Amino acid sequence: DVVNVGWGQDVTVRELAEIVCDVVGFSGDLEFDHSKPDGVPRKLLDVSKLGKLGWRPRISLREGIRSTYDWFLKEGDR
Repeated sequence: DVVNVGWGQDVTVRELAEIVCDVVGFSGDLEFDHSKPDGVPRKLLDVSKLGKLGWRPRISLREGIRSTYDWFLKEGDR
């Protein structure tokens, strides 16, 4: 079975982008294409299947992004 692993809480694309910028140290400007109103302004992954299996996230979205970024810095060039 395919299982969607995610944070399980609603987050806007802007909030996600701001977290990533903060984690990686990007201090530039974020720009969003407002000419595409049918784009996805929010992201929410359904983690109900995992919940039924007893799984719960132990780290925050920010911590997960930080951990992934740190791993990439260490292992990304291999």
